[in-house]
Amino acid sequence: MKNVVVVGSQWGDEGKGKIVDWLSSEADIVIRFQGGHNAGHTLVIDGITYKLRLLPSGIVRKNKISVIGNGVVIDPWALLDEIDEIKSKGVNVDENNLIVSESATLILPFHKEMDEIREDSAGKSKIGTTRRGIGPAYEDKVGRRSIRVMDLVSEKNLDERLDNVLIHHNAIRKGLGKDIFTKENLKKELLKIAPKILKFSKPVWKKIEEFKKNKKKILFEGAQGILLDVDHGTYPFVTSSNTVASSAATGSGCGPNSINYVLGITKAYTTRVGEGPFPTELKDDIGEILGTRGKEFGTVTSRKRRCGWFDGVLVRQTIKISGIDGIALTKLDVLDELEEIKMCVAYEIDGKKIDYLPSAVNEQVKIKPIYKTYNGWKTSTAGIKKFEDLPDNAKVYVKDLEKFLETKISSISTSPERNDTILLEDPFKN
Repeated sequence: MKNVVVVGSQWGDEGKGKIVDWLSSEADIVIRFQGGHNAGHTLVIDGITYKLRLLPSGIVRKNKISVIGNGVVIDPWALLDEIDEIKSKGVNVDENNLIVSESATLILPFHKEMDEIREDSAGKSKIGTTRRGIGPAYEDKVGRRSIRVMDLVSEKNLDERLDNVLIHHNAIRKGLGKDIFTKENLKKELLKIAPKILKFSKPVWKKIEEFKKNKKKILFEGAQGILLDVDHGTYPFVTSSNTVASSAATGSGCGPNSINYVLGITKAYTTRVGEGPFPTELKDDIGEILGTRGKEFGTVTSRKRRCGWFDGVLVRQTIKISGIDGIALTKLDVLDELEEIKMCVAYEIDGKKIDYLPSAVNEQVKIKPIYKTYNGWKTSTAGIKKFEDLPDNAKVYVKDLEKFLETKISSISTSPERNDTILLEDPFKN
């Protein structure tokens, strides 16, 4: 049995929800391994729309086990609200189909407040966070002062852990002229919801070993995109976790030999939410057309996404960094009406041509993209399920993209509908 990791090869919002839902129908186990409720997946199944933030995509399917790994930071109230929301749509969620790592870090109200305080005071240096406390929670995790799921078991332990973390946060709050955060009400609220969270809590690493012994197919579900990786993305305009495929192992509790195939979800053009460099961004009518046809608004925040041409340089780089075996190309149909289509094949910085994204932001903002231009196909590709049925110009664009990226295209999505997919290679079988 093969285990598959799904990651976004751009800045997120590549259409992972549809692809992960399709793959989860084949998988037995679906595991979220990083991020928090700052990134979402939209699934449409039998006409019902599900917007998931923390819950893995497998939760909407019967006889699947969904797992939230230790690499995820969890707002416990947001998780319980999401469970209630999904239950209201007829989906069963209980201890038999949802597991939460006992080692996962909790996002608490003072994390969210700190996120807002920093972003509001940053001025032109703001990152463009979702203000949900993700970054401050990861900081506490690395600083060894976080509250984890397991800490909800004991009131005495929780009391001590809260004292420890609030010493740090209140010192910063005082320095910023903000009121200190008192723990008593928070402790009461945490103890109140503790039983609801703890009933899902298990040692996930141990469960994964059990799944492997029983030959279960595991799907590791990434959030956001590789270009938002805290090490490999457009730093500092990144998220606070590692979004690359290798973090599926550390974020769930298994060895890298548990990963057999890495699938990179890749949009046929490029989008980005929030601040940061974007070499191929289009601030013209074409950018507006892409945004309108592609319905480019965030699942969680509803923020409008910035749009631009496909950046082959960036995606080829993320493919190498994340060890991507195959590309799931999404939203090809969004390009249907365009007279011509461009793909970035190189960069120019101060008159020098380069073939990769430099690490320094002051270099990234000077990039001038070098494009290859293609004739558009000016006909609908929506709903096409065979590669040979695509318009000739669409075939040329896809084949050229595949050649430039040096990685095979395993599927092509031709509409938001789950079945409107050209399947060229099954990640679980190849």
